[in-house]
Amino acid sequence: MVRVWDPLVRIGHWLLVTTVAAGWFSRSGWGVWHEVIGYGALGVVGARILWGFTGSSHARFVGFVASPAATLRYAHQVLARSEPRFEGHNPLGAWMVIALLAAVILVGLSGWLYKTDRFWGVPWVERLHGTLADALLILIALHIGGVLYESLRHRENLIASMIHGRKRPEPSAAGEGI
Repeated sequence: MVRVWDPLVRIGHWLLVTTVAAGWFSRSGWGVWHEVIGYGALGVVGARILWGFTGSSHARFVGFVASPAATLRYAHQVLARSEPRFEGHNPLGAWMVIALLAAVILVGLSGWLYKTDRFWGVPWVERLHGTLADALLILIALHIGGVLYESLRHRENLIASMIHGRKRPEPSAAGEGI
């Protein structure tokens, strides 16, 4: 087993899971707590973005975000059930990370905007915040589906890997095939 996910990535992941879930469950009647949770989620995303430029090799965006062409090739391989296994994020998983981070930012910013004097009580801003939150939930469902697919397909518990940080090495490094 090799260390893939460093502590900051893992702790940040589970903090984001916690703050997004808490934000969802606190959306009605929690007042300032909902706002504090939203700011917490934005703080976690901010730290993850910073770590995406300065962190460990598997945490850096340049180390795992593939080009759109490479991602499309990988998607075709998934459909043909011939996709390779990746030690870190696969190309689709990498773009999901970007989409989830962007969605949390948009949900947080729309929530903040709704609380400003200019947009307090403006219906379209409230609808935008709710629609973005729903879109985030759809992305989360797709993310969980992708994790489960990848775990079953490559016989590897990715949820456990996000807890302890280790995965099997890539086949070329281990001298084995997929």
